Amino acid sequence: MAHPPSPHPSPAPQLPEHDPDDPVENAVIARLAGNWARRASVKRAEPDLDDLFEPDRPDYPEHLLPFHDHPAYLALDGGQRARLLAWAWVAFNKNVMDNEQRVVNPGFELITRDAFGTGLSETTVLAATQAMVDEQYHTLMHLNASAVTRRRRGWQLPESALPVARKARRHAERLAEAGQPWQRELTTLAFATVSELSINAYLNLIAEDPEVQPVNRATATMHNRDEYCHSAISKEVAKEVCAGLDAERRAYFLDAVGDGMRAFGANDFTTWRRVVRLVGVADGERMMRDVEQDQGRTMLVQDYSALYALCTELGALEEIDFDWGGVTLR
Repeated sequence: MAHPPSPHPSPAPQLPEHDPDDPVENAVIARLAGNWARRASVKRAEPDLDDLFEPDRPDYPEHLLPFHDHPAYLALDGGQRARLLAWAWVAFNKNVMDNEQRVVNPGFELITRDAFGTGLSETTVLAATQAMVDEQYHTLMHLNASAVTRRRRGWQLPESALPVARKARRHAERLAEAGQPWQRELTTLAFATVSELSINAYLNLIAEDPEVQPVNRATATMHNRDEYCHSAISKEVAKEVCAGLDAERRAYFLDAVGDGMRAFGANDFTTWRRVVRLVGVADGERMMRDVEQDQGRTMLVQDYSALYALCTELGALEEIDFDWGGVTLR
């Protein structure tokens, strides 16, 4: 027997903050909400992201390519460059999605069940749980953005053609190296903390570029707004957990933080090499060898202000294996 609808239906999950006067941001939100509601029997019309796509705009900032000034890249024709930039945007999104699903949400899950026995408040647990819902929305946002690029460019550009992102790969490697459950838990907390305190700088690479595709810029901008809140949650939890660790566990956690920072800030040359092969760049292997050997091209993310502040508050600047002199601190 069918049950009547509840007189108090559950509220819809909180969508990312957006500018109600920005048509591109509103279209992203409408597509996001629509994807969650597609099982409804009646589908309302929604703004089409495809209509807001500007074909003449680059999908990814050319200056962020680690080989943007290499002769092999400069020799490419306009069509090859456009295809490479489209692949770069899909790789950017995959990087975000791999990180959210493989690193960040597992970290928040540890927080929600108080895996470190710190006696977290109900407010903190609720905030971490809400953040996990946010991360699912973010994954969908970036998946939508790549899908728009594929449709409008007429290229397949499948995420499955790309390797797991460097950050998530290093997290998995460290988990495999860990011999104790507490080491695996501290590894995940460390990598999730680094992610949530550095993701703003990563997203800003797209959000703050006025020349890039508006749909892509809006996706990064809206994701970024949520992450400022997540950053505060992650920072306070990391401080509370670290305060309760013995010397051995503190040293392990700080080593994992340094490992995570090196992984999260670096250019993913494994993915770039795959993209170069997919595009068929002539002399691409030599180009990749050249840029990998250039230490000035190692780091993609430059702003480490939030992580510097955390390590300062932990009294751990001298304990973290990281070159603070090579990054931007605001």
